[in-house]
Amino acid sequence: MTEKNDNNRQLFSILIPTWNNLEFLKVCVDSIRKNSTYSHQIIIHVNDGSDGTRQWVAEQGLDYTATDGNVGVCLAMNMMRSKVKTDYILFINDDMYALPGWDAALYDEIKRQPDNRFFLSATTIQPHTPNKAVINADYGDTIQTFREADLLREYMSYEAPDWLGSTLPPNIVHRDIWDLVGGYSVELSPGMYSDPDFTAKLWLCGIRRMKGVSASRVYHFETKSTTRIRKNMGQMQFLLKWGMTNGTFRRLFTHNGSPYSETLAAAMPTKAKLRGELIRCRMKALYWLMTKDFGPAWKAWEKF
Repeated sequence: MTEKNDNNRQLFSILIPTWNNLEFLKVCVDSIRKNSTYSHQIIIHVNDGSDGTRQWVAEQGLDYTATDGNVGVCLAMNMMRSKVKTDYILFINDDMYALPGWDAALYDEIKRQPDNRFFLSATTIQPHTPNKAVINADYGDTIQTFREADLLREYMSYEAPDWLGSTLPPNIVHRDIWDLVGGYSVELSPGMYSDPDFTAKLWLCGIRRMKGVSASRVYHFETKSTTRIRKNMGQMQFLLKWGMTNGTFRRLFTHNGSPYSETLAAAMPTKAKLRGELIRCRMKALYWLMTKDFGPAWKAWEKF
């Protein structure tokens, strides 16, 4: 169903970091190719690639970057930025399946924006993790149990409004906005809490139109790489960097998962409410600093 863009121009640059997850990557790329309305540039970052990923990506003629080891999401995303050829940078996980019309719905929303100061997300369908901003429905969490035909028949039958607080992939920004905030924060490598950190940087730069688009839908098999890595202490890093927890930021500033409202999107928390939350966050930061083992936070430096 791919539609040729004007002058055969690619519309989005789709960034996909992957780490020895070839069977899911193949499904992801195939879904983009067969279920997209427009033509897009697909860019892969191959972490390690000892499962044959690098060879497969090259055979497919896809743009890619690569590292011999797993550098995680943040550095991978910033490396892929050097390959971007379009105006729009879209991040999607390698364990996601793009559903028909996913890109047309995002582009329709982009065309309604008055300028490029937006941050949009597709709406995710996933089998396990509950979240106000996702649709919980189980169509399998492995390639072998994936019920693709049922999903394609039923994916638009779930009612969900457009929602506030775009954070999770698939998400899309204009490349000028990406560059304004400096991409992803490598201090959060391999990537836990890098999504809300990116959102916080956008908010700090004045981006308020953070919208989840209900008509754009993808299926997420969930955490097929994150269960294999040594995680950074992202929750604590976010708190120490921004002076508040991720939960406080998403609840008070991005109103995550609430039905979309222009008024609410622009609303600031009251000083009294913010003061109370920040006092609680400072107490939590102090508790963590006094009680947590910082050993895992230094593991990234051992190779040096």
